[in-house]
Amino acid sequence: MKKVLATISVLFLLLTFSSATVFAGKPASDRDGDGYLSTVDCDDKDATINPGATEICDGVDNNCDDVIDEGCGGCTPVSEICDNGIDDDCDDAIDCADSNCTADPACSTCNPIPENCTDGVDNDCDDAVDCADSDCSGDPACSSPHSGLLYQDYPNNCMACHNTQFNEMADALHYTWVGDAPDMTNQPGTQQGKLTNALNSYCINILGDWPVCGSCHVGRGLRPDDAQADNSNIDCLMCHNADYAMARVRLPDGSMGPSSTDPAVLNGYLQNIAAPTRQNCLKCHANAGGGDGIKRGDISMSDITNTDPDFDVHMNMGGANVACQDCHAFINHKVTGKGSDLRATDHAAEVQCTSCHAGMDSGTGHTDAGLNRTDADRHIARVACQACHIDEYGKVPTEIHRDWEFHHDGEPADGVSGPGHPYSEMAANLTPVLKFWNRTSHNALLYETAVLDPVTGTYPTSRPNGDINDGKLYPFKYKTAYQPKTVADDVIISVDTFDFLKVTGDLDTAVQSGLVNMGYPANEPYELITTETYALLNHGIPQAATIDCAQCHSDFSVGSDNKLDLLGYKLKGPKAQVCNQCHSDKKLPRTQDRMHGHLQKGSGIGCGFCHSFERPERGLCSPCDPACVSEFVDTTPYDHSDVCN
Repeated sequence: MKKVLATISVLFLLLTFSSATVFAGKPASDRDGDGYLSTVDCDDKDATINPGATEICDGVDNNCDDVIDEGCGGCTPVSEICDNGIDDDCDDAIDCADSNCTADPACSTCNPIPENCTDGVDNDCDDAVDCADSDCSGDPACSSPHSGLLYQDYPNNCMACHNTQFNEMADALHYTWVGDAPDMTNQPGTQQGKLTNALNSYCINILGDWPVCGSCHVGRGLRPDDAQADNSNIDCLMCHNADYAMARVRLPDGSMGPSSTDPAVLNGYLQNIAAPTRQNCLKCHANAGGGDGIKRGDISMSDITNTDPDFDVHMNMGGANVACQDCHAFINHKVTGKGSDLRATDHAAEVQCTSCHAGMDSGTGHTDAGLNRTDADRHIARVACQACHIDEYGKVPTEIHRDWEFHHDGEPADGVSGPGHPYSEMAANLTPVLKFWNRTSHNALLYETAVLDPVTGTYPTSRPNGDINDGKLYPFKYKTAYQPKTVADDVIISVDTFDFLKVTGDLDTAVQSGLVNMGYPANEPYELITTETYALLNHGIPQAATIDCAQCHSDFSVGSDNKLDLLGYKLKGPKAQVCNQCHSDKKLPRTQDRMHGHLQKGSGIGCGFCHSFERPERGLCSPCDPACVSEFVDTTPYDHSDVCN
C-alpha cells in the first residue's frame, strides 16, 4: 500500500511541476503535519515519509533522498503484508504465496502474480503448479525438475506437482490391498484382498502382523485403512527409484524408509526419479512368502541380472530385456493382469501374449512363422501359451510345503529355540501341474468353513475353476502346508505371525493369539491339517526351440492314467469298445501322430467318437451329426450320449 501511495505522490508532484506556469503563485504547505513543507517532503500526505525519516526496507523512499531502501545490505525482514507485491519477511514467498498469509482475507481467493517455478504454489492461478505451468517451460529448474528436491520435504514436494497421480495410486490395488473380486466364485460381491480377508497356505492371513506383512506395502508405514493415512502415506519412491526400493526397511518408529541418514544419499533418491524397473517390482514380488523365490516359483531376484535366455527369455538382460510394465501395463496406476490365486481385480484387462507375438493365435500363426508346428496351431483354442512354453519352474528353489510345527532349521516351534520362519521344504527344477482354468477361482477367505477334498485329502486354499469343457489348459505351481484349524467349526486359524516370527516362536502361543485376534477364546480347540494351493505360472519361459511336445504327448498307453488321461483326455471306454465301433479288431496306435491321423480321414473324425468331450471349433464330424456320422460308424454301434446330450 505504501508503494502505491508513493507512486501516486510522485505522479501528483509531476503534475504539479508540469503545471507550474498556472499555479506558480500557490504557497507551499505541510498537509501531513510532519514539519516539512511540500517543497521538500516527497509525500506530504504521509507523516512517516519526509527528509528527516529513517529509511526502512519496505520498498519506499522513506527519507526523500531519491534512493529506496539504501543501507539495508539485503532484505531486512518485517511482517509480511499480503497484498503489496513485496517479500516483506524475506522468505522468498510473496503475498498470498507466503504461508504466513493463508489466513489473511486478501488471500481468500487466488491473487495472480507471475508463476514462481520452484515454490510449489500456483502463483498465477491457472491450476498449474511450478514446472507443470507452461510459463515455466524455459526455466532452468524445469529442465531437470527433480534436481533441487530435498528428502526432508518428501512426499509433499512430489504431491505439489503430482496430485493427480497420488489420487490414482490411493485407489489402486498396490496401495489399497483390497478391492472388488468379480473373478472369485466364493463371495464375489465381497471386497477381497491381502489387507483384510485373504487366506492362503503361506503366512495364512495378515491379521495381527502389519509390521512384517506390511513391509512390502507401497505406503510409508501406516495401513491404507488407518484413519491417519492420507495421500502423504503413499511412498512413490518405492516404485520410482530402484536403489530406494532395495534400501527401504521398517524403521524403529514404525515408518518405512531407508536406514541411511546421509542427506546426500537421501536427496539422491528423490532427485533420480525413473519409471519402475524389475528391481523395484521384484524387491517385493520375488520375496513374497518370506524369501527369494519362495512363493511364486517363476520369478526370483535372479531375474534382475539374468542373461540366460533359457532361464527367462523375456527378462534376459542380454536379449529382449523386457520390463515388467511392458506386459503389465499400468492404466492410471492400476495394473493389468493377475494370477489365479489373487482375489481382487485392479484393472480388468488381461496380459496378452499376442500384444508382442501378433498373429500367433490366428490358428495358423505357428505355421506362418515358419515353425513347422501345425500341431501347435491346433491347440490354440484350448491350450494357453504358458502350458506349452513353461516346461519347468523353480529354477531358483521354491517352497513346496510349509510346516508350522517346526522352524526353518528343523527345530520344534515350541518357543525353546526362539522366533523364526516356519519350516519350508524347498525344491527346484519342477514340472508344472496342468489344469484347465476358465479365469475364475475359488480362493479361501478368513472365517470361511474349510472343506476337505476327499480325493486329495487336503483343504484347498486356492483352486482354479475349469475342466476339459470349460477353459484353457494352464501350468500351475502346486504346494501344501500343515497349519491349524478350529475343531468345532472348521475355520482355518490366522496364526499370529508376528508372535511366531518375531516374539515367541511358539506355535501354540501364536495360535492362541491368532484365535483372540479372530474373536475366539484363546483356548478354542484346534488341530493341524494339510492345505493345498495352486498358483498360475507366467514367467521363466525358455527359448521356443526348447519346447518339446513329448512333455505332454509321450505316453498313450491305455488305462495308465497318464498326464493327459488325468486331465480328461482318457478314452471314453475300453479299447475294444471304442475302436471296434469302426474297426473289427485293431491295435491301438501308441503315438500322438498315429492316433490323431483319424483327424484327416473323410470329414475328420470328431473327438467325441473316442473321448467324452467335443471340440466344435475344429469343424470335425461329431458323432451327434447325422449328416456325416455314417462316414465312420460302420461296425458296432456305440453310445455317444455323454457328448451328444
